[in-house]
Amino acid sequence: MMIDLKHWLLSISLFIAATSNSFAATQVEFKTSEGDFIVELYPEKAPVTVANFLQYAKDNFYAKTIFHRVINDFMIQGGGFERDLYEKPTRDPIVNEAANGLKNDLGTIAMARTQSPNSATAQFFINLKDNDFLNHTGSHPSEMGYCVFGKVVSGMNVVKKIAIIPTANVGRFEDVPTKAITIKSVKLLEKVTTQ
Repeated sequence: MMIDLKHWLLSISLFIAATSNSFAATQVEFKTSEGDFIVELYPEKAPVTVANFLQYAKDNFYAKTIFHRVINDFMIQGGGFERDLYEKPTRDPIVNEAANGLKNDLGTIAMARTQSPNSATAQFFINLKDNDFLNHTGSHPSEMGYCVFGKVVSGMNVVKKIAIIPTANVGRFEDVPTKAITIKSVKLLEKVTTQ
């Protein structure tokens, strides 16, 4: 009987540990001049990317940056420039984790980069529709895709509000909102348990 009790207690302990790990969500809150939204991150799918993003958030890097590129029915991009289109200095680029099985679907957040697959630093974008052509399809640089590392879970109406703000060309920059859309902060929320 004692052995059965020990096995039962061990089983319960393992179950609690497994479920608490499985359902503990990593979420960040974006506070912007147009309203707030919450993004759930996927560290189990994109560990390097999420750690990089959270470090920038912890360092308060995103405060006073803007959404500098907005294309309705495509995506909104931000996290690298201040209001005067001054590009903030960043840490070294990270490895591209786009082969993680996540797709650039409506509401997902992904890392922005240059044509070099492993060039992402701080900038990100939020997909306004399913952008299949941005997904990982192979190992050639042109097929590497853009790494999705989370999804908007609350406040998508704010993202859509940003998406329809008129834009213009400013110097070498295209699709710049005519009204500055400022990120006030990006902060990690207390881990929430979802079931």
